[in-house]
Amino acid sequence: MSYALRIRAVALGGLVALAALPGAVLGQPAQTKAKSFDRSVVPAARKTPELHVPSWTKIKLANGAQLIVSERHNLPLVSVTVSFLGGANQLEAPTMTGVAQLVAGMLAEGTTSKSGNEISAAMQILGTSIRTSINGEDGNIGFSAMKDKLEPSLALLVDLVVNPVFPAEALERRRASTLVALEQSKDVTSDIADVVFPKVVYSTDHPYGRSATEESIKSITRDDVVAFHRQFFQPSRAIITVVGDVKADDVRRMVERVAAPWSGGGARGVAFTFEVHYPAPPAPKSTTIYLVDKPEAAQSSFSIGGVGPARNTPDYFALRVMNALFGELFQSRLNANIREQKGYSYGVFSSFAFGRGPGAYRASGDIVTAKTDSALVEFMKEIRGIRGERALTDDEMEQAKNSLVQRLPSRFSSVSGVGGSIASLYVQGLPDDYYQNFAQSVNAVTKDDVVRVARKYIDPDHLAIVIVGDRKEIQRPIEALKIAPIVLLDINGNPISNPIRP
Repeated sequence: MSYALRIRAVALGGLVALAALPGAVLGQPAQTKAKSFDRSVVPAARKTPELHVPSWTKIKLANGAQLIVSERHNLPLVSVTVSFLGGANQLEAPTMTGVAQLVAGMLAEGTTSKSGNEISAAMQILGTSIRTSINGEDGNIGFSAMKDKLEPSLALLVDLVVNPVFPAEALERRRASTLVALEQSKDVTSDIADVVFPKVVYSTDHPYGRSATEESIKSITRDDVVAFHRQFFQPSRAIITVVGDVKADDVRRMVERVAAPWSGGGARGVAFTFEVHYPAPPAPKSTTIYLVDKPEAAQSSFSIGGVGPARNTPDYFALRVMNALFGELFQSRLNANIREQKGYSYGVFSSFAFGRGPGAYRASGDIVTAKTDSALVEFMKEIRGIRGERALTDDEMEQAKNSLVQRLPSRFSSVSGVGGSIASLYVQGLPDDYYQNFAQSVNAVTKDDVVRVARKYIDPDHLAIVIVGDRKEIQRPIEALKIAPIVLLDINGNPISNPIRP
């Protein structure tokens, strides 16, 4: 049968099948009876999700890695994540920022036994994708796969970790791609703010204040990539989390067998610990507006904040509740004011970095240029308000607590979610019963606690206010507010000498 006849036969078969449906009329859409409901009645709330924290087994492997296995037998799926304690902040030289990103991207470019194309083909055959990332204080490599593809997928992961060759041509290709991305980021006001804000708050003497630059990316050699890989992918700093349709003893034997080439760790039974040491951040300065000119920008990107606490602060839960109602939730004070009421932005939010060291806190968002000065007034009003000038309501406290508690069960809804949640305990140095006690810790936070931590960590007299926008349009209106002195910076966060007034 010719191609045209086959198409006609398929079409005719479809029409016959459609005509056989009850009530079907050729040439007219099928009719369905619409459900009617009363839009004036608020739907009843669904049942509050229940938290079910799975159990897991911890095993110290011969190569020094920590193996964690959580059995979940409802589906023939398995998630494997190898997390590493320590990251770019600990291992990148100050003049070599960006090497971690290059290493993470190049693991799949080839090993001693497979080319990059062969690695890609192997993943497709296995029905999986091995993902690698290296962050400031940790990193991971992992995959999800069907149960029967677990061992070959794990073998491929080990090959990437142990035997990468980092081809010179791949390095140059990724270097070029990174340089293009850096150049493109100079046209995005929020990207500029992401570089300038930490540099202003911490300076480049602190790892939290550094970011990749054109100079650092251009200076990285293949030897630098190889050296970083050798330092980072050490089993003695690795946590291998396996979640899914497996048995702990079977996984231990499989990992010991497949990962036998991966050595260099400590002895079995050694306590698994990891410490990070950071230099002290600079002393906070009086509130200053750091203005970065981006001519013709249609919006101004704000980053307002300073040095916050480390993750191990005893104020953690009070800060989580405070931040939720201040700027994390869509209905938070910041967003309800600046987006919903004023219409100055598509969204403004706040966050605490909560690193191993004193991570930054920041209120940020993109504001339409013509309302830059007005938005700054509202930011400052809400900052003072959260410190007690505007009383907290019971509704705000309830929404903030419910949002934190009720979203937690979803973290355990998939094998990858379970794996990430368990691994995060060890990456962040948290107790094994952290999730079981989470709701109790959140619900114990009072209004007084919220105001106390807001006053302790958010000081309106010591803020770094970074604004990236069209200087000729926004400088004079900002000056007229007399909120703080203005310092002009370039898009790299460096001071501008003898600037010409717009």
